[in-house]
Amino acid sequence: MIGIVDYNAGNITSVQRALNFLGIENILSKNPCELEKCSKLIFPGVGDAAYAMKELKASGFDTFLKDWNKENKGILGICLGSQIIFELSEEGNTPCLGLVEGSIKHFYTIDPSLKEKEIKVPHMGWNNLDFDPACPILKDIRKDANFYFVHSYVICPKDSAVIKASADYGIKVPSVIQKGNLYACQFHPEKSGKDGLKILENYCNA
Repeated sequence: MIGIVDYNAGNITSVQRALNFLGIENILSKNPCELEKCSKLIFPGVGDAAYAMKELKASGFDTFLKDWNKENKGILGICLGSQIIFELSEEGNTPCLGLVEGSIKHFYTIDPSLKEKEIKVPHMGWNNLDFDPACPILKDIRKDANFYFVHSYVICPKDSAVIKASADYGIKVPSVIQKGNLYACQFHPEKSGKDGLKILENYCNA
């Protein structure tokens, strides 16, 4: 059973629809207690880091996710969920979950010249990836596969070894993270066609 964390931060039902399409048993819940017996979690999200952290704390999911991660159980963060697993987001100077060392920075903070080069932010649209095919969730992904991105902030891990895929958008954008059984996709696999569905399937069935 795959648990989907619902903390009022968007794109929840699209993830559930993707799992239903794949025939993967799942439960979506706002209550951490209802997800305790799941084998793995999917932690989606869209929007503002400060709002998301407020909702996680109000629901108890902040502690739940930290405890889950300490037990090295599977987590897949998606979009905002891929960011707030880190320690600090520049968006509102927000302390986050701290499951992975590193921070989240705006594109223009990382490279101010992107603005002069008219690289539009948010990064919105389809990009292919330079990726490590040995990463379990990237197994059997086509080299020319494209994935759907919508974000203004960039994952900046302290340890670059956790980066398993990157996209090129004026800078190298970390796009898939793995640390033990914790995975994260900056893009939306649930909105990325058959290649995105393959990533979800790989994660759920690994």
